Amino acid sequence: MSLKTKRIASDMMRSISIILNEEAENEILKKVSITDLTVDSDLTFAKVYFMTRLDDKELVERELNEAAGFIRKELAHSLNLRSTPELKFVYDKSLDYGERIESIIDKIKEED
Repeated sequence: MSLKTKRIASDMMRSISIILNEEAENEILKKVSITDLTVDSDLTFAKVYFMTRLDDKELVERELNEAAGFIRKELAHSLNLRSTPELKFVYDKSLDYGERIESIIDKIKEED
């Protein structure tokens, strides 16, 4: 990823977080943290990774993807890009994975 693309991804992450916390009316969307964002080099598509403390991750993902058009429109207003990428929200499983690995290590330590 080029430096320009990384900068755009960082700006998009920050703006999406602000949009979710300040502009969204859906309370579910306010309980989301954006953890990462990858954007195509041609800026047509962005994959937005998120985490939430809510139990129903699939519901949150569905709500985010349904609101993607609204978020994209608000993003276009806040960023000065020729075109705003299409957004796809994906639950970030890295924390869950890390916790699972940690619990396995703890079990191994207990058995010793």
